[in-house]
Amino acid sequence: MVEKETCTVKENLGGGKGRALVYNIVSSEKLGKVGRMYARVVLEPGCSVGWHQHNGETEPYYIIKGHADFIDNDKSITKVGPGDICTIEDGQYHSIENNYDENMEMIALIYNL
Repeated sequence: MVEKETCTVKENLGGGKGRALVYNIVSSEKLGKVGRMYARVVLEPGCSVGWHQHNGETEPYYIIKGHADFIDNDKSITKVGPGDICTIEDGQYHSIENNYDENMEMIALIYNL
């Protein structure tokens, strides 16, 4: 089976700034009990995913294009770019901000423990 990605525009994702373009790779319905997101996420310059917590799940981000500032559970800030993996474990908080001049793209997978 071959499917086309679908795009959903999420305003203020996780309480962040601006919009996130979420291209579902596998819909949450198809993920079922395994998780709730498997998507390519695009943050335009000045946009972010807000500070939020994950409970009972883990989320790795895999950066595929551009740069962003990843704010980790301890509130440390790390500039990330292509090839970097940011892992958010059960119970942790995080956010990510595109404070740069080009779009940042990442693969986000939220899976249940």
